[in-house]
Amino acid sequence: MEYRRLGSSDLEVSAICLGTMTFGQQNTAAEAFSQLDRAVEAGVNFIDTAEMYAVPSRAETYGASERIVGDWLAGQARERIVLATKVAGPARSLPWIRGGPPALDEQNIRAAVEGSLSRLKTDYVDLYQLHWPERNQPLFGNWLYDPAKERECTPIRAQLEALAKLVEQGKVRYVGLSNEHPWGVMEFVRLADEYGLPRVVSIQNAYNLLNRVFEYGLVEVCHRERVGLLAYSPLAFGHLTGKYLVDPATPGRLNEFENFGQRYTKVNVQPAVEAYAGVARRHGLSLTGMALSYLYRRWFVCSTIIGATTMTQLEEDLAAWSLELAPECLADIEAVHLRYTNPAP
Repeated sequence: MEYRRLGSSDLEVSAICLGTMTFGQQNTAAEAFSQLDRAVEAGVNFIDTAEMYAVPSRAETYGASERIVGDWLAGQARERIVLATKVAGPARSLPWIRGGPPALDEQNIRAAVEGSLSRLKTDYVDLYQLHWPERNQPLFGNWLYDPAKERECTPIRAQLEALAKLVEQGKVRYVGLSNEHPWGVMEFVRLADEYGLPRVVSIQNAYNLLNRVFEYGLVEVCHRERVGLLAYSPLAFGHLTGKYLVDPATPGRLNEFENFGQRYTKVNVQPAVEAYAGVARRHGLSLTGMALSYLYRRWFVCSTIIGATTMTQLEEDLAAWSLELAPECLADIEAVHLRYTNPAP
């Protein structure tokens, strides 16, 4: 396993991060423990969770992933694990999370981190992330910014000041963003530098063969400002395993949960997956292995967040680390990208 510096922090994180959003919904605690143990055995030291997990978020499973991770973490050497979690942004559709949650203000951020620390059974988290922006932004499959939807929100400086208090108190070591856009990253960095507040060290955004939007704007911003990319959804909710090409009704999140994964319902997703599957076949690879290997070695990806519901899936995800794509394969991937550019933004 390779370890990389996370942005401008002093954290050394594994190039593969284990995501936990299935824990407590699709995976039992016992299955989650097995995944965590196997990932650590393979050299993974980076675990990512969130207060709203399991996904899809429900009142019955709110906080379940953090509780499971916390129970497992109690039996580990805490200093050997880089633990990341997130505070949920505003969402009236999640009333079981602090009544909304209404805002990313100091009261809500503090309540969120205290709840996470309790569930995780730890005194601190290494990386605390804002799960999505409070301000008006296109998110989770929407891609057009609409100024008509502007609304009042907590100023970014106030969000950073709230996070700074948590850092000063030792509850949080570093802070990061998620589902952010270039202007947001630059504003967080600018205000941190101007007012002596914690600098964001990471951004957790969707990035995969079907969604390379990160490469337009955010790559340069994050490189110059030393903000590390944590790439989530590397297999595009299972599309890049090819299983939905074989059987559209195959078990998986997209079929098990209603209105889930809207990002991947767009018209060119299936043709693009078919084209990438063809590239994998021509080069004697599995689509899963090719899709993951591509991300694992992108120069701007600090760590790729994998998720699995079975140990077989986890083993395949880990095995892809030893796979290096030939230049001809990479050229074929780029040719497909030019034909089907970001079908799932």
